Amino acid sequence: METGRLSSVVTVATISIFALVLFGCRSAERTTPHEPDATNVSENETININTANKEELQRIPYVGEHLAEEIIEHREKHGPFRRAEHLILLHGVSDRRFREIRHLLRVD
Repeated sequence: METGRLSSVVTVATISIFALVLFGCRSAERTTPHEPDATNVSENETININTANKEELQRIPYVGEHLAEEIIEHREKHGPFRRAEHLILLHGVSDRRFREIRHLLRVD
C-alpha cells in the first residue's frame, strides 16, 4: 500500500515539474522585450504619433497592430495628442513601457 502511494506522489511530482518547465518557458518567451530589427525605429529617428499610419506606429517597439489601431482611434475621436505622455491613457501603455519608448516619439 505504501509503495502505491509513493509511486503516485512521484508521478504527480514528475508531471508538475514537466508542466512548470513547459509552461514556464513559454511565459518567459511572451515577456521577452521586442528585439530591435530592420522594421523598428532607429535610435536617431522619431515617429510623430499624430500623423503616423498603422504601419509606421507598429515600427515602435511594443506597439502591435491592436495598439496602433487604438492610437489612431483615439486621435480621430479626441484630436491630436498634445503630449506624447498622453499615450499612457491608452490600455496597454504602462508608465514603464512609455519610458522605454519615449525617445522614439514626437508630437508635432
